[in-house]
Amino acid sequence: MAGMSAMFRRTSRNSRERIVTLIGKPGCHLCDDAQAVIEKVCGELGVPWEKKDITEDAELHRQYWEQIPVVLVDGAQHTFWRVNEERLRKALA
Repeated sequence: MAGMSAMFRRTSRNSRERIVTLIGKPGCHLCDDAQAVIEKVCGELGVPWEKKDITEDAELHRQYWEQIPVVLVDGAQHTFWRVNEERLRKALA
C-alpha cells in the first residue's frame, strides 16, 4: 500500500492531473500561434494538452465563439486570443 501511494505521489507531483485545452477552429492563425506556445510549454513541463474544434461542438461555439482561441487549464478559462508563454508556464508550475 505504501508503495502505491509513493508511486502516485511521484507521478501526481509533476502533472497533478493537469490538462491544457485549446479551443479553436481550422484555418485560424491565432489558434495556430496559441498551439505553438502550448506545445512548447506543455512539452517542457510534461503536461498533457488537447485541442477542441469549436465548429464541431455547439456548446463550445455558444460559449467561446468571439474569444477563440481560448485556452483552458484544468477546465477553467486561462486566456483567450493570445497565449503568453510565461503566464501559461506559471499557471502550470
